[in-house]
Amino acid sequence: MAPRLRHVSFPGPRPLPVASTAPVVWFAVIRLVIVVAASVSRLLVGFPLGGRLIGVLLAVALPWALFVLLLARRRPYLALHPAIAVGDFAVLVLIETVVPETYGAVRFLALFFVAAHAHFQGEAVGAAIAAVGTISLVVAAWIIDDPIRDDLVAYYEVLFCISAVSIAVVIGGLRSAESAGRLEARELMRRTIAAEEAVRRSLAESIHEGPVQELVSLEMILSAARTAAERGDRERVALLLEDAIGLASRNVKALREEIVGLGPHAFRELSFEAAVAESLPIWERRWGVPITLACDEVALPSSVEGALFRIASEAVTNAARHARASHIHIRLRSRDGVAELTVRDDGRGFRDGDVLGRSRPGHIGLAGMRERAELIGARFELATGDGGTIVRVRVSTGG
Repeated sequence: MAPRLRHVSFPGPRPLPVASTAPVVWFAVIRLVIVVAASVSRLLVGFPLGGRLIGVLLAVALPWALFVLLLARRRPYLALHPAIAVGDFAVLVLIETVVPETYGAVRFLALFFVAAHAHFQGEAVGAAIAAVGTISLVVAAWIIDDPIRDDLVAYYEVLFCISAVSIAVVIGGLRSAESAGRLEARELMRRTIAAEEAVRRSLAESIHEGPVQELVSLEMILSAARTAAERGDRERVALLLEDAIGLASRNVKALREEIVGLGPHAFRELSFEAAVAESLPIWERRWGVPITLACDEVALPSSVEGALFRIASEAVTNAARHARASHIHIRLRSRDGVAELTVRDDGRGFRDGDVLGRSRPGHIGLAGMRERAELIGARFELATGDGGTIVRVRVSTGG
C-alpha cells in the first residue's frame, strides 16, 4: 500500500518563487559551516572567551544549524519560512547574551543573515526581518553587561540598524524584480501556449467543417460524374464537372484565406504588404469596417514582418470589436533606417489610465502586441483618446 502524502504548511507570508532549491540547501550548509568554524577556531586558537562560547555553540547553534539543513534537504520551501529567520536571530541574541564579547562578530553575522533572508523573502518581509532582528540585538546589548560602553556605541548601533534594513531593501528589491520578471515570462509562456492551442483548434475546426466536408461532396460529385460518363450522358457529366470546379475553387479560396491569416511567415515570398492586402477583404467582411492600407517598400526579415502582421491584426480586431471604429487605416513606412507601423482608428479610446501597465489585469490583446514588439526589438507606443486610438511600432530595418 502506497504511503499517504501529508502536506505541511505554515501560516504567514509565502517566500518568493525560486527556480531551484539548491541555494536554499547551500544557505543551510553555510550556516552549519559558520557554527563549525567558530567552534574549531575556539578550540584551536583559544579565543579568550572561556567555555561559554563553546557551550552555546554546541548546545544551541549546532543543533539549530543541523535541523535547518535537514529541513532544507527534505522540505526546502519550509526552510524559507520567516520563522527560520526568527530562529537565526534568536541564536545570535542568545550568543551575545551569554558571551557579550561576541558583540562585533554577532553584528557581522547579523548582516549576513539579513542579506540572505532578504534574497529569499523580498524587500517587504526582508526589511521586517532586518528591523525585528537588529532591534532585538540592540536591546539585548543594552540589557546585558556589554563590555563595549562608550559614547559611540549608540552611533554604531544606529548605523548597524540602518545598514541592515538598507541591505534588506536593496537585495530584497533586486530579488523581487527578478521574480517579477520570471513570473512575467512564465505568464507570457502560458499565454503563448494557450494562443497556439487556440490557433490549432480553430484551424482544425475550420478545416474539418469546411474543406474536409467539401472534399467529401467533391468525391461524391466526381463519383457521379464517372457513372454518368460510363453511361455516355455527356450533359450530366458536364454539369457535375462544373459543380466540382466551383466547389474546388471555393475551397482553394478558403484555404488561401486560412494560410494568409497565419501571417507573412506562412510563405517566404509573402511580404507584410501582401499579407495585409489579402487579409483586408477578410477583415472587412468579418468586422464590417472599411480598412485602408498604405505601404512603402520595406525589406524586413520574415520574423519581423510576421510580428508586425500580428500586431496589425490585433489592432484591427481591437478597433472593430471594442472601439466600434467606423474606419481603420494601416500605414507602414520607412525613414532613416527605421520601419514604422501605424494603425489608426476613429473609435472610442481607452478610458482606464495606463492600459499598458504591467501590473494591470486585462487588456491581453494590448499586452500581446507590446510583447511581440519587444521580441523583435521594436518600440511600442499607444495613444488613445476620444478621437480614436493610434498603435505605433518602430523597428530598425537593419540597413
